Amino acid sequence: MSRPWPTELRVRRGERTLTASFDDGTSFVLDAEYLRVMTASALDRGHGAGPGRTVAGKRGVGLVDVRPVGRYAVRIAFDDGHASGFYGWDALYRLGRDRDALWADYLARLEREGLDRG
Repeated sequence: MSRPWPTELRVRRGERTLTASFDDGTSFVLDAEYLRVMTASALDRGHGAGPGRTVAGKRGVGLVDVRPVGRYAVRIAFDDGHASGFYGWDALYRLGRDRDALWADYLARLEREGLDRG
């Protein structure tokens, strides 16, 4: 089975969302806060195995720029200065497909760690 390939990425800065559409007909609207806290950045995820640190306080973060990185990923720059994470197509698809479960896990981690969305 082939992997879903992106057909369109659309940023809506005023709504702070990125819409990612794929060739299998799926389309995901991903908000900036969700993308920011799910960053693939080594700085935030840690350099080894495991989930890395929990990124908190990003409720109002916005999107500044979205740029392709070769044919395999996109780099998203946020208005909090974070711009070092790459979101591969598989990862972006997974973030959309599994959003509800990933978001619930994130909220549970915030609560366990005594953090908030800010």
